[in-house]
Amino acid sequence: MPFASLGLIDPLVRAVGTYAAPTPVQTAAIPVILQGRDVLATAQTGSGKTTAFVPPLLQGWLAAKHDAPRPLHTLILVPTRELATQLREVVQQCSLHLPERIKIVSAVGGISINPQMMALRGGTDFLVATPGRLLDLVERNAVKLSSLGTLVLDEADRMLDLGFAEELDRLLALLPAQRQTLLFSATFPKKVEAIAQRILRDPTRIEIISEPIDAPDIQQRAIRVDTDQRTPLLRHLITTHGWKRVLVFVSSQYTADHVAEKLRRTGIDAHAFHGKLSQGTRSSSLAWFKDSTITVLVATDLAARGIDIVDLPVVLNYDLPRSPGDYIHRIGRTGRAGKSGTAISFVTADSHAHFCLIEKRQNQPIPREDIPGFEATEAPPKPSSETGGIKGRRKSKKDKLREAAAKKERNPRSGDQS
Repeated sequence: MPFASLGLIDPLVRAVGTYAAPTPVQTAAIPVILQGRDVLATAQTGSGKTTAFVPPLLQGWLAAKHDAPRPLHTLILVPTRELATQLREVVQQCSLHLPERIKIVSAVGGISINPQMMALRGGTDFLVATPGRLLDLVERNAVKLSSLGTLVLDEADRMLDLGFAEELDRLLALLPAQRQTLLFSATFPKKVEAIAQRILRDPTRIEIISEPIDAPDIQQRAIRVDTDQRTPLLRHLITTHGWKRVLVFVSSQYTADHVAEKLRRTGIDAHAFHGKLSQGTRSSSLAWFKDSTITVLVATDLAARGIDIVDLPVVLNYDLPRSPGDYIHRIGRTGRAGKSGTAISFVTADSHAHFCLIEKRQNQPIPREDIPGFEATEAPPKPSSETGGIKGRRKSKKDKLREAAAKKERNPRSGDQS
């Protein structure tokens, strides 16, 4: 089914013409959004959710009255600065052939607010923003929300995971009751369901079940390795396979800096990518990685959602994610848009049980590999029923309390010295 059959006008069909055909979420969402209805859509990462709502919203804007100063037509709330930048680029790309010029502003934290306030003078048609920075702009009277026509919550589950619930509540209280609201999410946990019930009016529910065709060519590999041999093994794999680009996921900002520095010392151009870096540094590193100026981007889960890197051949889990769901989002950075890709996970003795849980959750066993010269010597710990479950390498406070209680129960007199 071509895009034209979904009700989009010719300038928008031309703008999205680089896509062979609409994805299932685009086919389902575009006609409904054009009707002005609220939408609640869940579809996995990489399924084309952004192009499901940007073109029909642009068509709605084109049909609206354009006063001066420009009234805010569409507000798109996103969880990260990178996703805001990417979304702004999509809006610009889709509006290239429109008969009227649209004004788009992105507003994110981590950089000076003054240029954003200047950009908002005279109003704007589309505003792509992170919740915290938008509240800052509202408090400074730099943006008016009273005329808003459409609200989009993109990556809603990620937004709530990152602790934006309070900011969202404050923003929603400022919005006009009469509006179109679109909520897009990769998953639909209870907290997303709760906010959906509050803000959506008789929504059309779109749920695209993951199909093998969505990610047909991601080869998953699991390599056994000792903890202190992960960086040498990573360097070996990069040089042996001649990878031009590899996205490496780690568990902390410190590890990202440390691994990137270790690789640079051996002549591999690697940059860290995490939330503590300035927006300018992050933007430059991501741009250099996309155009293959640098070989390795060592990132926290900041890069696991919403960042589209064309034809990325390899994703590598240096550290496993705490959530099996985040594993899917991580490996989904490769094998996109019909391309093939490889997802490699380092499995240490400590992370063995957690990787088994990841395999179980995705119902896909992954054979373990040993790389000559880097064979693991550490044995996985024996399973214990006292830890209260597997959540990663670090024990939670709850797990520690359970262990202490179990120890006390086994040795009731251990604390009695009288």
